[in-house]
Amino acid sequence: MAAATATPENGGGVATASQAYLESKAVKDTRSLMSELCRHFYTLGWMYGTGGSIAMKVHDDSVPRPHQLVLLSPSGVQKERMEPEDMYVLSADGSTLSSPSPKPYPNKAPKCTDSTAVFLKIFELRNPGAAIHSHGVESCLATMLNPLAKEFRITHMEMIKGIQGHGYYDELVIPIIENTAHEYQLTESLAKAIEAYPRATAVLVRNHGIYSWGDSWISAKTQAECYHYLFDAAIKLHQMGLDWSSPNHGPLQYGKGTLADDGKAGIIGSGLQIKPLPSCILLDIEGTTTPISFVTEVLFPYARDNVGRHLSVTFETVETQDDIKLLRSQVEDDLAKGVLGALPIPPDEEGKEKVIAALVANIEAMIKADRKITALKQLQGHIWRSGFQNQELKGVVFEDVPVALEKWNALGIKVYIYSSGSRLAQRLLFGNTNHGDLRKYLYGFFDTTVGNKKETNSYVEISESLGVDKPSEVLFLTDIYQEAVAAKNAGLQVIVSVRPGNGPLPENHGFKTIHSFIDI
Repeated sequence: MAAATATPENGGGVATASQAYLESKAVKDTRSLMSELCRHFYTLGWMYGTGGSIAMKVHDDSVPRPHQLVLLSPSGVQKERMEPEDMYVLSADGSTLSSPSPKPYPNKAPKCTDSTAVFLKIFELRNPGAAIHSHGVESCLATMLNPLAKEFRITHMEMIKGIQGHGYYDELVIPIIENTAHEYQLTESLAKAIEAYPRATAVLVRNHGIYSWGDSWISAKTQAECYHYLFDAAIKLHQMGLDWSSPNHGPLQYGKGTLADDGKAGIIGSGLQIKPLPSCILLDIEGTTTPISFVTEVLFPYARDNVGRHLSVTFETVETQDDIKLLRSQVEDDLAKGVLGALPIPPDEEGKEKVIAALVANIEAMIKADRKITALKQLQGHIWRSGFQNQELKGVVFEDVPVALEKWNALGIKVYIYSSGSRLAQRLLFGNTNHGDLRKYLYGFFDTTVGNKKETNSYVEISESLGVDKPSEVLFLTDIYQEAVAAKNAGLQVIVSVRPGNGPLPENHGFKTIHSFIDI
């Protein structure tokens, strides 16, 4: 085995390594693990024909991960015959420190994986512990279901829970990039996809395979297995004529998931005229799906009356400490701006009781002013969660809402929620309504972390994340005039909801209005 002669660097991490370190237990264990995984992935069909590869950091608690050594599998080697000494060892900056010795004919001369540049870019942008490149046929076929799609989307599948940051009800979105003649040429487009999809832990390459990664080799392996399962499920659902991307996985609708009409949903009316439908519907909650009175007379009072108890019981938890940190930051900003009702929050050293008392006073003022701020909404969501779990709360929606959601779902229209309430609060409300659990009809949830609801850029961000070709493919329903204007300026279609208890609209506001979702 050839090795670079270099001196270990102390304090700032390992950029190069001594021969002794290259022969250390940590490096040897990583070599053995990678050869074992390559053999295993071969049996799964991910690394046939010498294809596919693995990159892994050498775990060392004394070295920050960005500076840890990187081990890479070789190119052109039968993965089922991989041995520990076949691995390449690179410094964090990509310099080769150790390479395998040549083997006799008919083995090819040693060569590091063609994905080296791609792996190093993944480590640079996401800092994972390990990354896997699979040529599994499922990952290849998943990109062919719609040759024009720039994303793979799937929802309401149990194995989505195995993907970092996702749950059963979430929509999993994986970017798809176009293939190139050589894998190193994928680096730039893959980097752009990673930056455009911050939640993603994988990128699909059309007609090629997938790159996925995780915080550790266990996380990377687990997620890779879940991705391949989900791709296989989507392919089989497609073969049965079922929609893998809808919550109920019902029959694929005409014009959905095909190239017949550029993927736009449509219904056939009289005279065989096709009436286009929106690709997505974005719903406000308060005054749109749900009576304002439920929010102002039930949810807000419950949060206000229980905030002190909640903070006292959960004060030491990581979740509540995060809530308090957000509230402190918000209050400091409010005090600097002279916001009415803002009061200083004492430091923790002055005692839990004083801190909670100050927090309660600020929260009560925020609720009274109906402020749409993340710090308040996040805490309210955690308080409401207890209320729903204890069956002290039940969500309320208008009678026409579940009927419309079912109809839109059958037509292949994806429905999302955008509310000033936290995503947690939104899921709780729709998961515990007077009409049962309605989350099966919903594709995702947006809150103020994407931006203020009265700002145009918020709707630009949402339309871009929904993967539509044009913002006009999204229909937004709200009861608030300023939100309607912001969404319209972003290019969305807009309808204003006129419900009992809603505030008045300006004269000559210029928007279409409805009194029920059935009117759409």
